[in-house]
Amino acid sequence: MHVLILTPIAAGLLGLIYLVLSARVIAARFTGKVLLGDGGQGSPLFVAFRTQANFAEYVPLCLILIGLLELRSGTTMLVEGLAVLLLVARIAHPVGMMMKAPNPFRAGGAIVTLLVLGVASVAALI
Repeated sequence: MHVLILTPIAAGLLGLIYLVLSARVIAARFTGKVLLGDGGQGSPLFVAFRTQANFAEYVPLCLILIGLLELRSGTTMLVEGLAVLLLVARIAHPVGMMMKAPNPFRAGGAIVTLLVLGVASVAALI
């Protein structure tokens, strides 16, 4: 069994991104004076809330799969590539969420995240 090297670094960086997304939700709650709920579709709070939630929905499973691949095979090019792609995607998606839709950052971030999830899932099964 290999020692995890890359996955903790990726997890730490992704954790910092999640911290920023969480701070945006808190700031939007105070600015919009919405202590409970999502502020209604299209509101700044709703956008911040969904951006954070989307991150929380995909990143944990992707990280688990990447970590399991790294444990099994070591820090391979596949593991490195998946980790880098996940980081890039999870930066691009929130940037795109702050822009008028449709835009390449939001779509690209979502597509690349799904690609990472799919490739890591198949690799875990092989």
